[in-house]
Amino acid sequence: MSVQKLKNLIVTAERKEEADLLIKNSKLVNVLTGEIYNANIVVTDGIIVDIEENVEENINAKKVIDAKGSYAIPGLIEGHIHIESSFVTPEEFSRLVVPHGTTTIVADPHEIVNVCGKTGMKYMLDASELAALDIKYMIPSCVPATQFENNGAILDAEGVRELLEDDRILGLGEFMNAPGVCGCDEEVLKKIQYSKDAKVPIDGHAPGMKGSSLSAYIAAGIETDHECQTVEEMQERLRKGMYVLLRQGSACKDLRNLLKGVTPQNSRRCLLCSDDRQPVSILKKGDLDEHLRICVEENIDPIIAIQMATLNAAECYGLRDRGAIAVGKRADICIVDDLKEFKMLDVFINGKHVAHDGKYLCEVKRLECSNVEGSVHVKDFSIEKLRIEPRNQKVIANTIDITPGSIVTSKGQAYVKIDENGDFEFDEKDDVAKVAVIERHHGTGNIGVGYLRGFGIKHGAIASTIAHDSHNIIVIGTSNQEIEYAVNKLIEQEGGVVVTKNNQICDSISLKVGGLMSEESGEIVMDKLDKLYETMKKEVGVKEGVDGVMSLAFMALSVIPEIKITDMGLFDVTKFEFIPAVEEINLNIKTMIKFKTFANADVDKTRC
Repeated sequence: MSVQKLKNLIVTAERKEEADLLIKNSKLVNVLTGEIYNANIVVTDGIIVDIEENVEENINAKKVIDAKGSYAIPGLIEGHIHIESSFVTPEEFSRLVVPHGTTTIVADPHEIVNVCGKTGMKYMLDASELAALDIKYMIPSCVPATQFENNGAILDAEGVRELLEDDRILGLGEFMNAPGVCGCDEEVLKKIQYSKDAKVPIDGHAPGMKGSSLSAYIAAGIETDHECQTVEEMQERLRKGMYVLLRQGSACKDLRNLLKGVTPQNSRRCLLCSDDRQPVSILKKGDLDEHLRICVEENIDPIIAIQMATLNAAECYGLRDRGAIAVGKRADICIVDDLKEFKMLDVFINGKHVAHDGKYLCEVKRLECSNVEGSVHVKDFSIEKLRIEPRNQKVIANTIDITPGSIVTSKGQAYVKIDENGDFEFDEKDDVAKVAVIERHHGTGNIGVGYLRGFGIKHGAIASTIAHDSHNIIVIGTSNQEIEYAVNKLIEQEGGVVVTKNNQICDSISLKVGGLMSEESGEIVMDKLDKLYETMKKEVGVKEGVDGVMSLAFMALSVIPEIKITDMGLFDVTKFEFIPAVEEINLNIKTMIKFKTFANADVDKTRC
């Protein structure tokens, strides 16, 4: 800050110069003291220079906003999100969330960096400079996410150190390679040490980790975790010194459950986050304002809820210039009608009026993005690579079993029939479909094949270039022919999602920016997604409660237990080893009891 700007702040605070902005007649929610009181808020050069409790005092300002007794709360801070999972670019994401009171986000761009490397990182940084939203980026720590899959780029420790020199970088992103941390992998420890030397925060990602292993992970310098599913997991992390981010996204909804463990004593170590949030969720339910509504519905004191969405996040990530409405802080301010529904009347970022009554007031400028397009490179794909099973056999498939409402899966087994051509025979009543991951970055020809249970698909296939975190092609289908057709059509459209049935495209959405994002508006993307989801249910039978895009995408996330699939094969996350997709079986009595396969079997059923 220049000396001249300091002078401007001082003389305006002393009423010697006209202020830039006056927000008068507000009920100020002070997250520092836990109070609510009437106040006028005076702003110059984007900084709050005075808070006057005598609301009758006449204060000169170039712009005056009369809050008319509504509440003034700090601008909301998103603790952890992946912009790419909204399917829109950073500039458009800003347009969507700012009217909901979100003024700062902590974003981890590991989706596009896993596809495009440093080129993807630079694109996100540059695009964000055109947004009103203040986007703080964490450097992706795991590119690739694991050694058990192929991705589009490598960001090693030296690459991390180089990026840390960019003042637009806030810290090191979620460290999904927890085994690498606890196993003292040298490359992993270098990334952590470089970040500690730079005195930046380091995000965590430790699902299911506990006890001494969790302590070792924290001792390395990991400060946060957003993967808690139970109150017990949350409490252990809080007691050991971590910040815990309570997640409410489009795919993972842990907030209501975890709020049962939030108390006035531990709440200051809790943050709110979305992780992943689609336009459908934002435009229909809101952003962090929805999180606040849920908190109040779950009997959390509104001031505590607002602290979790503002001050706590600012303190966690070292953003000392924001998080509260206080003299000397950035003028990131929201005017809301009440502390229950949190309807945003006006939003200010750095003193600029950026939204009014749900409308974005800034011009939307978009960065040219040809350097992150054309990212689908598949080689040697054919239906024969899908035929992994012995022909004309009865086999046991090791299945990925979906857990409703969660990205955690369980390991199961199912009886599968294979015909003389090597094609599996889909049986609707078993709800077991074939799933495959096709490498799409370097043309390796890799294909991993397995079976998925609980998705609900009854016809056709769904193929997508959204497959966390390496974002190869993932496809589920009821026949090898349907899978082959869907994958080829997805390659032709250069990324996105396609839904097929009877070798015909039922619906699709193109995502050419890294195979992850669209250049279209959030409303257009939402309408296309709404139609896509409806098609998935009506035409191919995806069941209620299963997100046909995001649920499928997380089946490739090989850092989340228990069983996942990558382009290298079916992976047991708990054992950290690949397992066979199918096993040949002998139809003995024990097997037939387990799989209830007495029909057409020549056995003495009385022996059972």
